[in-house]
Amino acid sequence: MYNSKIIGLGYYVPDNVVTNDDLSKMMDTNDEWIQERTGIKERRWAIENSEDTTSGMGIKAAKVAIERAGIDKDDIDFIVFATLSPDMYFPGPGVQVQHALDIKTVGALDVRNQCSGFVYAISIADQYIKTGMYKNILVIGSELHSHGLDKTTRGRGVSVIFGDGAGAAVLTREEDNTKGILSTHLHSQGEHAEELVLVAPGMGKRWVNDILRDNDPDDESYFPHMNGQFVFKNAVVRFSEVIMEGLAKNNLEKEAIDMLIPHQANLRISQFIQKKFGLSDNQVFNNIQKYGNTTAASIPIALTEAWEKGKIKDGDVVVLAAFGSGFTWGSVIIKW
Repeated sequence: MYNSKIIGLGYYVPDNVVTNDDLSKMMDTNDEWIQERTGIKERRWAIENSEDTTSGMGIKAAKVAIERAGIDKDDIDFIVFATLSPDMYFPGPGVQVQHALDIKTVGALDVRNQCSGFVYAISIADQYIKTGMYKNILVIGSELHSHGLDKTTRGRGVSVIFGDGAGAAVLTREEDNTKGILSTHLHSQGEHAEELVLVAPGMGKRWVNDILRDNDPDDESYFPHMNGQFVFKNAVVRFSEVIMEGLAKNNLEKEAIDMLIPHQANLRISQFIQKKFGLSDNQVFNNIQKYGNTTAASIPIALTEAWEKGKIKDGDVVVLAAFGSGFTWGSVIIKW
């Protein structure tokens, strides 16, 4: 059985920078309030009717990752695309990437696990490569939040958090089982699904016919809802558990971590985990200050930036960890 390893990384974010002061002109909020609660200073929001769609940003990130991997696009055997914000309700954006990059007719799988979407997508790609079914897999996490946020005071508790962007990774076969992705760990707890949720459109509660019939401008089911304190309390517990699970699986102690890339949900969550594990600032990479929470895109964007800055070196133990809507959470343990 093979291992899989990451051989190419890339990311893309829109040029349009939206600061906390910019948001204060749209809603009753301010820079101090946002930074104190989230650590976010600014985020990127795509300009409407631009090329910065979910698939468009994913394609741009993928091109960089493929080039850095040193392979041809037709060496890609499979595509896994993680997002909660597809361009269309169906089909998903994976097939749009296949078409736009003019890749041969490989399979394209879409993953809907929100903040933990990239971790789930990496785990899927890892299993396909481990079994020998595929050799080179393109994994993308991309999100376009800005067009679906309530940018009024009513929605400020959620809207100040999220940003747009995409990240991508190319995974390939590794015959040395001591290198590459050592293990992945996935969990869910659906009883808390409605603590972080977007209801409409959805077949069960608010489908298109209901929306058109009611034509209610005060219908909040269009917008994401989050029980922030409840999510925070669960996140810090699950982050710790799933990181420890991954370390234990590989007979590693927490001191073995060279770089932790947490999902960029909230800087306070990352700082809590950093302190609990006794990690230095050089052992944890955060960029939520610049980009906000880009859900499925946050880990690949952060992983790419950390690698570009030389913070990840050959032989390093790299841990990816995420928690989000669902509730779903997971970790990936990598020997770089």
